[in-house]
Amino acid sequence: MGTETRSSDRWGIGRVTGYLERLGPTWLAGAIAAGPATMVSLLVAGASFGYTLLWVVVLSAILGTVGQYLAMRLGLLTEAGIVAVVEDHLGSVWAWVLVIDVVLAAGLAQLVIMKTLADVSATIVGTAGVAALADPRLWGVTWAVILALGLAGGGYRVAELGAKLLVSLVVLAFVVSAFVVPIDPTEAATGLVPSMPAGVGGAVVAAGVLGGAVHITLLTMQSYTMRARGWTERDRGIARFDVVSSMLVAFGIFSLAVFLVAASVLPGVVDPATLDEIQAAQALGPVAGEYATWLFLLGLWGAAVSTLGGNTIVPPYLLADKLGWDQSVEDPRYRTALVVVALASAIGAFLEGAFFELLVLVLAFGLVGTPFALAVILVLLNDADVVGETNSRLENVGGLVLFAVAAVLAGEFVLEELPAASAGDPTAVFVVAFAAAMALAIVGILWTASRDRLRARSG
Repeated sequence: MGTETRSSDRWGIGRVTGYLERLGPTWLAGAIAAGPATMVSLLVAGASFGYTLLWVVVLSAILGTVGQYLAMRLGLLTEAGIVAVVEDHLGSVWAWVLVIDVVLAAGLAQLVIMKTLADVSATIVGTAGVAALADPRLWGVTWAVILALGLAGGGYRVAELGAKLLVSLVVLAFVVSAFVVPIDPTEAATGLVPSMPAGVGGAVVAAGVLGGAVHITLLTMQSYTMRARGWTERDRGIARFDVVSSMLVAFGIFSLAVFLVAASVLPGVVDPATLDEIQAAQALGPVAGEYATWLFLLGLWGAAVSTLGGNTIVPPYLLADKLGWDQSVEDPRYRTALVVVALASAIGAFLEGAFFELLVLVLAFGLVGTPFALAVILVLLNDADVVGETNSRLENVGGLVLFAVAAVLAGEFVLEELPAASAGDPTAVFVVAFAAAMALAIVGILWTASRDRLRARSG
């Protein structure tokens, strides 16, 4: 027995097992990133433009890893929630701006994810022949109550576990399909050259794909999930492994598999303008055959269930951090906020429009609010009064590249919305106004940080 133990330690098996047992914070972010919005954005990108946006898919996994790495560093070095750190070092006003930014992005995502869950639930029971229960509004209210009771009482984890198993099966099906469908390597390679598809929708889809991996919700929740695990600076090694294994490896494989299969199977077969869950299921036809529709529907349903639970806790977490509440259901104020967000998500089932289009739009909208969060993280990581070990040059270069790419793609999306905003479309007007507010916030946070640094030097 002793010899076996020494042999295992020599080969690092015990160390690897220990790492695997402790993984978690970024895997939670990765599970949300690999939700229905990202899956649909990848499917729409492949169906609409073939391999053209492959460069965005690859970039999303790389930059998503960079973003979570920077958020991880801030959480480890401060051992506090990001809102509390902003309030302590940049002021209450900027803490509120961050909270509002996250609440808007996560709140809109909550509504559209609930619409997805309600519509898919209705489609499943309708396909099964139970027409009386095929009303999405009924399912929206039902799921909102289940969500509220489950999260407030801790019972939602059972539903999430089952949902994640379904998502895993669909991801596995896409990965297997990537080896079965006739992917053209030469044509796919052309998609690695950065270019924006001509016509309406290219910028929105590109922003949606990147927004699935680089999203303000994922960046801000990192510090809270690490605190829940009790991670400190001493856990830097496992934290890095957690980020790379979840975002770069697992999320990267998921994104590439879904996109490549969609780009190989769907163009010319479906109309991207009217793409829905039934048509998208054809992407799994090569491996699932006649069961493709059921497999895809159950996987999309599972992705919505698991993502909804994780997304629901984000606004209450940040609000609790700002107002000094305990981030636990033991605190009635936090529990009330959790229930309110869960029940309010039922509104999503009453939204008009196809959820495929709305999911892409909501990720693109979230990307508009992300550069501000990135600016905040970079400012804090370069302030010696905030962290004992400021960013290295390489870490700053990675952060600035991430900020620039996110800002450019978000800007492309906003420019595409300008004509509709000029015509008075309320959604487009809101997007443009939000983008303008976030641009001013970025200028303001940089000016505040520069002013405080100059004062510190002169003092």
